[in-house]
Amino acid sequence: MNTIAVANSKSLVPPDKTTSLGAIAGTRALGPDILRAVAILLVMLLHLPAEATPLPLVGIRPYGWLGVDIFFVLSGFLIGTQLMAEAARRDSVDFKSFYLRRAFRILPAFLVVLALYTFIPSLRDTPTMQPAWRFLTSILNFGLDPRSGGAFTEAWSLSVETHFYLILPVLVFLLKRRATMVFIAILAATIVIAGMGLRFAIWRSLVGAPAEVHEYGQAFATYLRDIYYPTYNRLDGLTFGVALAAVRLFRPLLWERYMPPYIALVLGSILATAALMIFSGRGPFAETHLPLLLQPFPGTVVGFPLFSAGVTLILGAMLDLQPKIGRWHLPAITGIATLSYSLYLTHKAVYQLDRMVFGRENLQGLSGFVIYVATCFIVAAALWFVVERSFLHLRDHLVPRSR
Repeated sequence: MNTIAVANSKSLVPPDKTTSLGAIAGTRALGPDILRAVAILLVMLLHLPAEATPLPLVGIRPYGWLGVDIFFVLSGFLIGTQLMAEAARRDSVDFKSFYLRRAFRILPAFLVVLALYTFIPSLRDTPTMQPAWRFLTSILNFGLDPRSGGAFTEAWSLSVETHFYLILPVLVFLLKRRATMVFIAILAATIVIAGMGLRFAIWRSLVGAPAEVHEYGQAFATYLRDIYYPTYNRLDGLTFGVALAAVRLFRPLLWERYMPPYIALVLGSILATAALMIFSGRGPFAETHLPLLLQPFPGTVVGFPLFSAGVTLILGAMLDLQPKIGRWHLPAITGIATLSYSLYLTHKAVYQLDRMVFGRENLQGLSGFVIYVATCFIVAAALWFVVERSFLHLRDHLVPRSR
């Protein structure tokens, strides 16, 4: 594992600004790709109709929404590593380069899919859709009631990511010489604990009331609108990911001493499993068929940070095990990870397209599953080659990485 010598224990800025920081920030490893592939497959499985879900996947399908939480941990780690490595190397943050590179990465494919949803209503997975300006201004996840427009609502997580991109560079710039590991630990703990308290209060005041009188549909919509979608309730994964980046960049010996890979892997698996057990407890929703996404307050309060912490430890372990797993030849994993963003944007519209082309009666059982998976990857690959890859090449030509 590459390490960074830090002589000053009170500062996160290493005195020797070597290229190892840039190497760490730019390295693509198989471990993150494995988690990214798992995340997108879980999301796709969640939105697959029950009649087309193979029996071995039936028990996994209700937990598919956790794929988004895996994405948040990965994003927190990768973007946090990039920004903090740059701040340590250059003693500054190149805001222009960062935001332009993010825009080239995120916007082209997103705008293409948004345009298709807007101008071809037959592609929508539900008849109604939120106004386009809510997508374009990245406020979709605030006040989002799926009953008043549910098409393309998976873009709510892109709004969370956008807010993260806006805030983190500023924080890194302001704190680059002032923050210590103790300060970062306190800040991360404050964010996580505040989120737990906020979700608890909202659940008790808004979600619990209709649940107690068995208005489950209203409780579900309220839960999504006021707890699940808003950015201020979904910072757990991003926070843990950034904290992992800080520790591995600036206190690698501390990580190596207390979190060797197999310990981190076991502990992370235990935490993630504990979160799944908490999520499985249905409480007042035990007699409903609503998805496990609708959580009673134990899952709402502690499930999110517990699962994110587990994924974070697993990610750290896989990064440490990269010299071993990096020798594995897994082109399918790399391919799925590469297409993950295009898959995320298009998979719900693709199933709607499948119903139009093949007929809903032909999208059941194993054949329906095969058609769904195949068409999802065909469309995602087309979007990747035509849009994503083209704009990434253009980005690398017009907006080089900060040095």
